[in-house]
Amino acid sequence: MKTNILAAILMLAATGAQAQGIEGIFQTQANDDGNIGMVQFYDCGGRYCGRLVKSFDSAGQEISSPNTGRNIVANMTDEGGGKFSGGTIWDPGADKTYKSKMQLDGKTLSVSGCVAVFCKTQRWTRVK
Repeated sequence: MKTNILAAILMLAATGAQAQGIEGIFQTQANDDGNIGMVQFYDCGGRYCGRLVKSFDSAGQEISSPNTGRNIVANMTDEGGGKFSGGTIWDPGADKTYKSKMQLDGKTLSVSGCVAVFCKTQRWTRVK
């Protein structure tokens, strides 16, 4: 009986962890101008992509961006354990695309853009 209860609890915990997943909206770290974006992650053909849905200036006022609706993150593979890899991240300011990997830990998403072995990481926060 105790074994069945423990198994049920473990199954519920695993289901809860999977339900959190990457889908949702994350607030980016501020860029050099102090602007932030809201990136919505979604399933894109069995992988994950993230599109810019809103932008805000350093005062917190919503601003218009020509990049709204564009994918910032593309083709990330869920490796399990909150790790995502194999995709790319686009830097709108530099108009460059980099290899990317991500690590989800609770509400914090560490997003890395890499060239060769050098990576720069930002911390994004889940807002929805």
